[in-house]
Amino acid sequence: MANPYEARLLRVKEYIHDNPAGDLSLDALADVAAMSRFHWHRVFHGMTGETCAGAVRRIRMHRAACWLIQKDWSIAEVAKRCGYDNVRSFTRTFREVFTLTPVAFRTRGALLSPQMEPQRGDDAMYPVEIRTQPKGRLAALAHTGPYIEIGKKFEAVSSMFSSRGLWPHARGMAGIYYDDPNAVPEADLRSYAGILVGSEFDMPGDMEDLTIAEGKVAVLTYQGPYAGLKAAYDYLYGAWLPQSGEEPRDAPAMEVYLNDPTDTAPEDLLTEIYLPLN
Repeated sequence: MANPYEARLLRVKEYIHDNPAGDLSLDALADVAAMSRFHWHRVFHGMTGETCAGAVRRIRMHRAACWLIQKDWSIAEVAKRCGYDNVRSFTRTFREVFTLTPVAFRTRGALLSPQMEPQRGDDAMYPVEIRTQPKGRLAALAHTGPYIEIGKKFEAVSSMFSSRGLWPHARGMAGIYYDDPNAVPEADLRSYAGILVGSEFDMPGDMEDLTIAEGKVAVLTYQGPYAGLKAAYDYLYGAWLPQSGEEPRDAPAMEVYLNDPTDTAPEDLLTEIYLPLN
């Protein structure tokens, strides 16, 4: 059953995602939560483990990283869209999070850690292995629109698990992506953000119960900020698959996130991309 404070938490996190350039002060977020500022921060921190300011910075910088790679906006425009009128201040904050300036981050493009500069066709840069995936379940929330905006659904499902005390049932976080962003308009892209659970889990009515089919999969391990996952997909589909002799199954790709962006540096994030095979 939903905690009565859950709606407040979901409303605030969605507001941060949708308004990165807006007033995201503690007072403003307390107003969105419809709660006294004297208590809201303690409630937010107690339910999420983050301060409001920490969550705002993390989400703003995630949006900035995606825009730097996937949009042709100037650095000043990206900064403005993230709520920074001062490019110098934006650059300082971005460098604290990603250890690179926005310009260097965009120039590098692949967005991997410094130890992993990929060369097209070099398997060592993006390790891929074939596994047998067991049948699984995902407690999920649907997302339609740009993949770079699915973060607010991950924030929502995480908050729901936190407020309801469901984390003991969690077996990891995953996303399912149905469409090719190179072939489908951004507004029509279909995906799900969710948490892996066992067969015994009592699925809440406001989450979708998705079945993950058993079968052979190719698993690419990617290290680095989520904004750089597109380069990993391009390698998996454009270089590895044609040379592998394998045929893809008629099933969507899945990402499994091996660590937590709230306590892991962006360059140390680990993601597995699952490509279903026949």
